[in-house]
Amino acid sequence: MIATYAPMFLMIAVAALLAGLFFTGASFLGGKLDKTPDKMKPFECGSESSGGNHLKLSVKFYMTAILFVVFDIEAVFIYPWAVQFKSLGWAGLASMMGFLAVIVVALVYVWKKGALEWES
Repeated sequence: MIATYAPMFLMIAVAALLAGLFFTGASFLGGKLDKTPDKMKPFECGSESSGGNHLKLSVKFYMTAILFVVFDIEAVFIYPWAVQFKSLGWAGLASMMGFLAVIVVALVYVWKKGALEWES
C-alpha cells in the first residue's frame, strides 16, 4: 500500500525541499533594498504613474473581478463533463443543461443590474 503513495510523497518532499531552498537562498543571497526616495516612488509598467498612489479602487473593479472568477470557475466545471459526455448519458446532459440555465440566469441578472458596465 505504501508503494502506491510513495511517488506522491516523494513529489511533496521534493517540492517542499525546493521551496525551502529557494526561500533560504533568496533571504541570504538577495540584496537588501536601500530605501532611497527614488526607489520609493510609485512605478508601474515601465513608466511613472500619474495621479495619487493611495487612491481606492472603485467597487466596480472588484465586482468585475469577482464575476470573472465566478464564471471562470464554472467553465472549469464544464470541462470534466465534456470529457465524460458519452458515458453520462441523458441524465448527464440534463444536469448540465440545468447548470448552464442557472449560469445564464445569473449572467442576465448581473447584466440587468449593471454590474458589467465599467462606466457609471
